[in-house]
Amino acid sequence: MAIAEYESGLERRPWTAVLHEWVTTVDHKKIGTLYVLMAVIFLVIAGCEALLIRLQLLRPHNDFLGPDTFNQMFTMHGTTMVFFVGMPILIGIGNYLVPLMIGARDMAFPRLNALGFWVTLLGGLLVYFSFATGGAPAIGWFAYSPLTEHTFARSPATDFWALGLIVSGIGTLTAAVNFIATILGMRAPGMALRKVPFFVWTMLWTSVLILFAIPPLTAGLAMVLLDRNLGAHFFDVQNGGSALLWQHVFWFFGHPEVYILILPVFGMVSEIIPVFSRKVLFGYEFMAAATAAIAFISLGVWAHHMFAVGMSRTADLFFVVSTFLVSIPTGIKFFNWLATMYGGRISLASPMLFCIGFLAMFLIGGLTGIMLGAAPFDFQLTDSYFVIGHFHFVLIGGTLFGVFAGIHYWYPKVTGRMLSERLARWQFWLLLVGFLLTFGPMHISGMLGMPRRIYTYEADRGWVFWNQLTTIGAIVQMPSFAIFVYNIFASLWNGRPAGEDPWDAWTLEWATTSPPPGYNFEVIPTVHSRRPLWDQKHPDDPDWQYE
Repeated sequence: MAIAEYESGLERRPWTAVLHEWVTTVDHKKIGTLYVLMAVIFLVIAGCEALLIRLQLLRPHNDFLGPDTFNQMFTMHGTTMVFFVGMPILIGIGNYLVPLMIGARDMAFPRLNALGFWVTLLGGLLVYFSFATGGAPAIGWFAYSPLTEHTFARSPATDFWALGLIVSGIGTLTAAVNFIATILGMRAPGMALRKVPFFVWTMLWTSVLILFAIPPLTAGLAMVLLDRNLGAHFFDVQNGGSALLWQHVFWFFGHPEVYILILPVFGMVSEIIPVFSRKVLFGYEFMAAATAAIAFISLGVWAHHMFAVGMSRTADLFFVVSTFLVSIPTGIKFFNWLATMYGGRISLASPMLFCIGFLAMFLIGGLTGIMLGAAPFDFQLTDSYFVIGHFHFVLIGGTLFGVFAGIHYWYPKVTGRMLSERLARWQFWLLLVGFLLTFGPMHISGMLGMPRRIYTYEADRGWVFWNQLTTIGAIVQMPSFAIFVYNIFASLWNGRPAGEDPWDAWTLEWATTSPPPGYNFEVIPTVHSRRPLWDQKHPDDPDWQYE
C-alpha cells in the first residue's frame, strides 16, 4: 500500500516539483540517498580512470597514455575514491539509517545536514573543474612536496584540487558534528549507549575520528595554497621549507582516514552477519571496546607510512609497536564475527555473500599490513606495488564489499523493493574474482621490484605477466559495477515488493514502513534491549531478560 501511494504520488507531480523537493530537502533520508547517488556516480568515474591506468600498464613501453596524462589519472582516481566515493557513501548510509536505528525523527541539525551534502558535492565539482585548466593535477592523491610547488605544478589545477578538498572537508566535518549530536542526544527512551545498534556505535567513533583528522588536512592544504600563491615556504625545500612536514601533516589525516572508511563497514557487517546467522552478535561489549581502542590507537600510527624517510630508530620503533597494537582490537572484531557465524543457521542471501567477501578481503589486507608494519620489511617494499595491493585489499576491498553488503541489505527499506538476487550473485562473483585477479598479482610484482607511480617499464624485469593479470582483473570487475548500477535502478520499478521487514531483522529501522514516512515513527518507540524488534516478535522470550 505504501509503495502504491508513493508511486502514484510521483506520477501525479511534474518532474520540476520532484526536483525542487530533492534539491531543497532537509529530510535525512533524502539527503542520505543523495550522498549515495553522488558516490555511485563518482565510483563509475574513478573506475574508468583506474581502467585507463591499467590499460597503459598492460605491456612495456605502451603509449596508450602519456606520462603526464597517466599521472593525472592516478591522481584523480585516488582522490575520487577516498574523498568522493568512500566517505560520502558511508556518510550517506549513516545519514539514512542512524535516526531510524535510534528511534529519532531526523538528524539533530537538518539544515546543517543539507549544507554538508551540497558543500561536499561542490568540493568534488571544484576538484574536477581542474580538467578545464588544461589538465587535472599530476601530483598523486597524496600530493607529496615538492610536487605541489609552483615550480613543478604550474597550472591552476593543483589550486582547484586543494580548494576542492578544503571545501569537501567542511562538508565532512558538518556531518561528523551532526552524527555526534544525534547519537548522544536523540536516542529513543531506554536506548542506553550499550544498547545502540552496532552500526550506530561505529558511526559515533567514525565521527570522532573525522573531527581529529580533517582539520590537520585542511591546514596542510591551506599551507599548500599559501606556498603556491602568496610566497610562503612551508613545504618549499629550495627556500627552507620541509617536505617531511607535509608528509607528517598528510598522514596524520591519512591513517585515521583508513578507519574513517572501514569503521562504518565494521558496523554494517556487525548488523548483517547476526541476522543471516540467526544469532546475536558475539561479544558486543568487547566489540564496542575494540572500536573505541581502534579509534584511539589509529591516531598514533601515521608515520608507519614514513619508515623509509630517515626518522630516528626510536620513532621507527614507536610506530612499529603502535601499528602492531592496532591489529589487536581489529583481530578481536574478526574473531567475533566468525564466532557469531559459528553454529548459526547461515543464509547465503546476497548481503551475507558480500559480508563473507569482506571478511576475505580484510583478512588478506590485514595480514599484508602486519608484514608492512615491520620496519625492516617495509624498507624493502615501500613505494612498490606490494603496498598498492595491500591497501586496495584493506581500503577498497574491505569498504566496497562491506558497502555492497549494506546496500543489498537496506535497499528494501529505502525503496520498498527487493534487489534481484540473481544479478546480485553475478555482481558478487565477478567482483570477487576480478578483485583477486587485480590486486593479488600486485604483491608479486612488488616483490619483484616494480615501483608504484611509473607509467611504463622495461620488458626484461619479469613484470609483464603480472601486469597483464592485473589488467585482466580490472576488466573483469567492470561488468560487476555495471550490473550493480543496473540492478539498483531496474529494481526500483520491477523489484519484488519487500514489505516492512523482509529479512526478519531486529533493529528499529525495520519497525516502520518501507520506504519510511517523512516523520519515521508515529510514536517514538521505547527500547528495552539491543534487539527491540525481537522483543516485539517474541514477547514470551524477550532479549532484555538476559541482560
